[in-house]
This record gives sequence, C-alpha cells and structure tokens, in this order.
Amino acid sequence: MFDSHQVISCFAVLFAVIDIVGAVPMILRIQQQSGAIKPFLTTVVSFALMVLALYAGESFLHLFGVDVNSFAVAGALVLFFIAMEMILGIKIFRQPPGSESVASVVPLAFPIIAGAGTFSTLISLGAAYDRNNILLAVVLNMIPVYAVLKLASPLGKKLGNTGILVLEKMFGIILLAIAVKLFSGNISFLLNPK
Repeated sequence: MFDSHQVISCFAVLFAVIDIVGAVPMILRIQQQSGAIKPFLTTVVSFALMVLALYAGESFLHLFGVDVNSFAVAGALVLFFIAMEMILGIKIFRQPPGSESVASVVPLAFPIIAGAGTFSTLISLGAAYDRNNILLAVVLNMIPVYAVLKLASPLGKKLGNTGILVLEKMFGIILLAIAVKLFSGNISFLLNPK
C-alpha cells in the first residue's frame, strides 16, 4: 500500500541529492564535448541504476568485493575531475566523435545523476521506508530529470556563452565541494577499517 507522506518525503530527499537543476552546466559541457546527449537513454539508465541500488544495493557491490564506502570514494574522484574540468576549462574526459550514447551513460547517468550519493541515499531510505514508496519517488524524480535533459540545449542557447561559463564555474566549485565532502566522509572508513 502506498503512503503519500513517505512518497513525498523520499521524493524531496532524492530530488535534493540528484540535484538535476544544479547539473545543467555539466549537462551542457557534456553536450559540447560529445556533440549531443540522449535524454531518454540517460533517464532509463539512471532509473535502472537507482532501482538496482534500491533492491540490490550493498549485495550487488559485495558481489564485486566493493563496499559502499569504496564506491563513494571512487564516485567522489570522478566528480572531482569533472569539477576541475569545469573550473579550469581543461579537458580530462575525451569523448570521440559520435559517442553520444557513451556520454549519455558515463558520466551523465553515472555518476552525475545516479552516483554514489544517490546510491547511499537509496540504501539509507530502504532502511527507513517501504521500498514501494521509494520506488514511486524514484519514478517521479525521473520526470524532472528527463525534462531538464530535454530542455538543456534550448536553455544553453538562452544563457549564451557567457551565462554558461559563469554557471559552469559556479557549479564547478559546488561540485568540487560535494566531491571533497563525499571523499572525506568515506575515506576514513577505508583507512581505519573495523
């Protein structure tokens, strides 16, 4: 049975963690590098990864001998390099021409939309809420994700090169701070295992 209070709570938490609106500068940058992105593919892959995290979560990671903390540190490093690209205007991730499908999955679906923070959040929510309510919240979150991905190009045209550059630098610093927080919050568990 669905509980509207749980669905709304889970939706709000996931919306804040995914932060698709804040990801617009990164989406535009990936579009510039790869030529285009595929909004539907990105949304479907993001959804599939989130469902996998919700229902398999830690078990899936343990299958590969990886714990949540190691996964979070790896995700933090990827986010760190994306942030450095945005702040310094350098290219670290090079996408060959015609790689829209690859760019739509990595780094867009993972780790930007469905990354370590989202996975950790889903695993935590699973301990406190009914999984069906969380699943509905994930489905509802895919609506703004798809809408932002679809409208990123027109938004980029309205902002112009200067607007995109300002947003990119600003969100690059925010992304760098998130990467540092994710890294520092999980590295201690790896350095001092119990």
